[in-house]
Amino acid sequence: MTRVWPFLALILIGAAWGGTQPLSKVAVSDGYRHFGLIFWQVALSGAAMAGLTVLRGRGLPLHGRALGLYLVVGLVGSVFPGITAYQGMVHLPSGVMSILIAAVPLVAFPLAMALGMERLRPLRLLGLLMGLAGVALLVVPENGLPPGVDPIWVLIVLLGPVCYAIEGNYVALNGTEGMDPVQVLTGASFVAALASLPLALLTGQFIVPHWPLGAPDLALLASTALHTLAYGGYVWLIGFAGSVFAAQVAYLVTLFGISWAMLFLGEGYSGWVWAALAVMLSGVALVQPRPASDASASKAALAPEGDAGQNANV
Repeated sequence: MTRVWPFLALILIGAAWGGTQPLSKVAVSDGYRHFGLIFWQVALSGAAMAGLTVLRGRGLPLHGRALGLYLVVGLVGSVFPGITAYQGMVHLPSGVMSILIAAVPLVAFPLAMALGMERLRPLRLLGLLMGLAGVALLVVPENGLPPGVDPIWVLIVLLGPVCYAIEGNYVALNGTEGMDPVQVLTGASFVAALASLPLALLTGQFIVPHWPLGAPDLALLASTALHTLAYGGYVWLIGFAGSVFAAQVAYLVTLFGISWAMLFLGEGYSGWVWAALAVMLSGVALVQPRPASDASASKAALAPEGDAGQNANV
């Protein structure tokens, strides 16, 4: 039974994280917009992770280098990609969003290569080309996306994976100052909350929940709860089964994200979208790095794909 637990955990974590995508779609369905949603999401998630940090007997370092790390992860890993993701949720199907977020490794690898941390190999080059082909299958065919959807939003949403790739390579290059992922995301969440609160107030996007809570409010709460639970499970899985095994949850997040969108939102996709999914995931599988050791890999792992405003690097 011990051998079964990691696989069960992998499926449950993927199902939970995948559920955050359609929930984010519901959250933007009644006029809520990015800054307000980002603030509540990172504030609630940060509070939950801070409680987990206290329960684990860990502190939160506040020296200069730690604050710099929180700033990069909070802004580049949450606020900036959250803006593009929530904007994209207004215009694109939830399932298409799940496919696009899977592109993080496809962007992270060439950036890591430019920084001298990775070398180009034929299979990885093929993976990059397949990733580009997957995006092309969404935006080029006339019937690739639903009628009335401007393909430009696909390119805008892809700015999110660019941010995640920058964040992930920054962490891989500079380390986490001796902190575990929960500590890093606790500090980063509070930085993101402090940055997004004035923006939400200035733009009139601040959300004041009213009782009884409507569907967007409940979706935001559920999405944040699922993200926090899934992330806690992901950190446990790294320690129990290793970071290489745990990273495979990214594929399940995409597949579950599409499945939940079909089941609960009634979304349907053209053959071009399914082709894009197959080509994209195949490209990701080829580009995905194979760490020399689980210890070094887990040092840079913050979180795989998740809801629109959360970290998504594998």
